[in-house]
Amino acid sequence: MSNTAKRKQNNFIVQGSILAIASLLSRIIGLLYRVPMTNIIGDEGMGYYSNAFIVYNIALIVSSYSMPLAVSKLVAAYSVKKEHKNSYRVFKAATIVAGASGLVVSLIIFFGADFFAGVIFKSPRSAIPLRMVAPNIFLMAIIGTLRGYFQGKNTMMPTSVSQLLEQIVNAFVSVFAAYNFMVANSASASIAAYGASGGTLGTVIGSCAALVFLGFVYFAYRPIIKKQVRRDTLSHEEDYPTIYKLLLLTIAPVILSQTVYQLSGLLDNAIFGNIMTIKGFTSEQHSALLGIYSSKYSLLVNVPVAIASAIAASMVPAIVRARVQGANKEVKRKIHIAIKFNMIIAIPSAVGMTVLAQPILNMLFQTNDEDSAQLAIRLLAMGSIAIVFYALSTISNAVLQGVNKMSIPVKHSAISLAIHVVIVAALLYYTDMGVYALVIGNITFPLVVCILNWISIGRLLNYQQELLQSFLVPTIASFVMGLVAFWGYKGIHFLVHSNAIATFLSIGLAAFVYFVFLVLLKGITEDELNGLPKGHVIVNVLKKLHVL
Repeated sequence: MSNTAKRKQNNFIVQGSILAIASLLSRIIGLLYRVPMTNIIGDEGMGYYSNAFIVYNIALIVSSYSMPLAVSKLVAAYSVKKEHKNSYRVFKAATIVAGASGLVVSLIIFFGADFFAGVIFKSPRSAIPLRMVAPNIFLMAIIGTLRGYFQGKNTMMPTSVSQLLEQIVNAFVSVFAAYNFMVANSASASIAAYGASGGTLGTVIGSCAALVFLGFVYFAYRPIIKKQVRRDTLSHEEDYPTIYKLLLLTIAPVILSQTVYQLSGLLDNAIFGNIMTIKGFTSEQHSALLGIYSSKYSLLVNVPVAIASAIAASMVPAIVRARVQGANKEVKRKIHIAIKFNMIIAIPSAVGMTVLAQPILNMLFQTNDEDSAQLAIRLLAMGSIAIVFYALSTISNAVLQGVNKMSIPVKHSAISLAIHVVIVAALLYYTDMGVYALVIGNITFPLVVCILNWISIGRLLNYQQELLQSFLVPTIASFVMGLVAFWGYKGIHFLVHSNAIATFLSIGLAAFVYFVFLVLLKGITEDELNGLPKGHVIVNVLKKLHVL
């Protein structure tokens, strides 16, 4: 196969890598601004912030979260057949649907904020940040259709840049507004909730910046769209009722599947708040515990999971294009590459966060409450394995959606949610595990989805993932990396007496050792390295070092 053909076949990994890098940088920016924001509004404020975002995320899913996937899937299917009129009609129809649903749901959340916060979470003050973030549901609906259209056209660059811009603006506004809202409401008993509303204001302003950028790209690209539409004189033009039906058939299962995912968080918070109240905890106390769980453990665990989400976003239209062309072997090859690539990232991320939980959290979050600090460390060390299971469940969901088995992830997520609720409620009610029960639930939920998804994928596609290079080699290399990270930190900290310097240097050293062992153990090949952005540069460096 020629180098050009290889590059073309690996394009989804290149596009996915671009989006993964942008998503990872966005998560890192999100992590960095959450640190001063947590220091400003405290664990109690972060608890209100978490409750607001649980409701917001579900509202986003119901209104428009699935739109990028649906639009990219349908646009890719029409574009590969050169049906540019239909692909553009999909975009226009999706914009109308997303705008209308986004506006309606925004209004429901804005006017129903007191009900969601007071009745569901037993945390009335959470209504303040929830009401502030409600308009963002409408903004994200429009943003989603634009991102989906460009992804369907096989370019992730507009999505990547808009994500980074959104998060940068979000970071600055969130910290600035949180501080100023706290100062302006310093005499109020709800001061922490007002601080949290400053954080949610940053989300809205960040989305405004992303929408302006995507609008600029769209209008710059519009002459090309019009030229493609004019040249498309052969394809049958789908009527709008047919397109709306296709959108609905694509969107509905994704909405249900993602709603189940987000329901796990909502139910966790609701069950936790209610049972802890029964056990005698005040609203401020259980909000603070929830703040530690969401703003420290969950925040860090979700950083590497962003890579899986990015690869999944590029994978769905790539699988659709391959299936439309009847290239079933290519579908299996893309599945293999996507899973392997994710495990190469997810497994060492889980190990690294386990062995370096204490220095990472001490570096990022400064607190005078030693009990709170130790609790966060134990949560992260205990629960970072969830990174691997979330990465696998995200990719396996994308595989099933790409092969048009949209309802299967919904069923599997629902089964997993039922098991999850029983486990979390039983642990909270019958034991004194407290917030540790949420961590156990956060591990078991994606694990069950993984198992069920892979049974279905094996049956439907007659596909089995090879284990050596995808799982065993990354695990061995991660074990060595973990030892280097742990003892490297100890040694460097002994020499420099600085937690931050020792943490950064030990992470860098561990990453280098992991990558060297991964290559030495044949966990990644030269062809696979060349398929990455700037892969030829990496290959040349490794050859000079006599590693490859």
